[in-house]
Amino acid sequence: MDIILIAVAHRLACAFHGQPWRPEMWGATIVALVVFSVAAEVLHVYRPWYTEHFASEAKPVLLSWMVTASVLIFSLFATKTSTHFSRVIFFGWLVGAPLALSGWRIVSRMILLTLWSRGKNLRSVAIVGATPGAERLCEQIRERAWLGLNLVGVYDDRSADRRHVFTGTPCQHVGGSADLIGACRAGLIDVVYIALPLRAEERIGDLMRALTNTTASVYLVADFLAYDMLCARWTAIGVSPLLSVQDTPFRGGYGWLKRVEDLVAGSIILLIIAIPLAVIALLVKLTSPGPIFFRQRRYGLNGKEIRILKFRTMTVCEDGPHIEQARRNDPRVTMLGRILRRTSLDELPQFLQVVTGEMSIVGPRPHAVAHNEQYRALIPGYMLRHKVKPGITGWAQVNGWRGETPTIGWMKKRVEHDLHYINNWSFFWDLKIIFLTVLGRQKSRQAY
Repeated sequence: MDIILIAVAHRLACAFHGQPWRPEMWGATIVALVVFSVAAEVLHVYRPWYTEHFASEAKPVLLSWMVTASVLIFSLFATKTSTHFSRVIFFGWLVGAPLALSGWRIVSRMILLTLWSRGKNLRSVAIVGATPGAERLCEQIRERAWLGLNLVGVYDDRSADRRHVFTGTPCQHVGGSADLIGACRAGLIDVVYIALPLRAEERIGDLMRALTNTTASVYLVADFLAYDMLCARWTAIGVSPLLSVQDTPFRGGYGWLKRVEDLVAGSIILLIIAIPLAVIALLVKLTSPGPIFFRQRRYGLNGKEIRILKFRTMTVCEDGPHIEQARRNDPRVTMLGRILRRTSLDELPQFLQVVTGEMSIVGPRPHAVAHNEQYRALIPGYMLRHKVKPGITGWAQVNGWRGETPTIGWMKKRVEHDLHYINNWSFFWDLKIIFLTVLGRQKSRQAY
């Protein structure tokens, strides 16, 4: 359907403009179909979506089309064939195709929602094990009527005094495992969620073997919430399934997208700030003795040491085992340095490191090695910040958690925001953070 809609969108753009279909348009359409197919595969467009909101499905679709449009524009420019295409038709195609791709997904969802609201095409589901994980799952199902799931109840062999009591979302106990098997064999249950604890491996195995004699779909509800998970996803080595508990979001297509974002935006910004960089460098040299730039060891991607590049704002260039953070009215900060630090202009040279690949425009701010060694022993999960490249700005910074950290609580809030960013990264969130950085949302708190 996507292939048909992309091709039809191009044809309709020509028809509305009153221009006949020419051979070169076939070429552009074929290039678009090939690139979109590859991008959609990399960005996991074609996965089961019925347990997710429409936004979760639409994002990879729109990103795939953005990649396609970028390749088309670059190809026309590189081959000097852009004059063969009407700009009106091309723009109409670039806008019409994503609207069509999103539109038919909306229509298909509306059809299903209509059927489900009328009690048709519902799937009957059952949960095995009255556990805290089962209660959370029950709550999620109840809140998401658009899933089309009819929850029958919870099956558990234990007595009432040993079962977990559902306090938030009530879910009736309807029997034991024998009752579940009987209901599945009778075709009364379509999906079974096994929410037993991981230590009940033998019981889980027996139950799954019994369910192989039924046609019910079976899911294991692995309760990993007890672990500090970061960008968890399923993968495999050969036929061995694996769950990444701590990983980076920038694998495969998302890694390439992040790098392209940094290269394109970083290069444009460097061109814009070239003259301000020269002016600030001259002012630093004229207003205080010492070097123009300040280099300091920081932890980069995967904890590897890098040396960040900043305009010098202090009378000292500390980089030892003990580094004192800048504080209010710090005598070490120069007069020019106070302005540069408050406005973050001292960070501008780091755009050079963005282009070279040491840093990213958006990401957790890198801390001095001495501070890393101090806080990694005090804050659980602190080093997980380094699963991505350090950034010039970040989610913690635009929410005010920057500059001096007078208490351990301040640093915990910064780490909390950084990990939240890594867990929920998206291209559009990066754009939002850049936008907020420029506008200055709470960006000056504790910046001395």
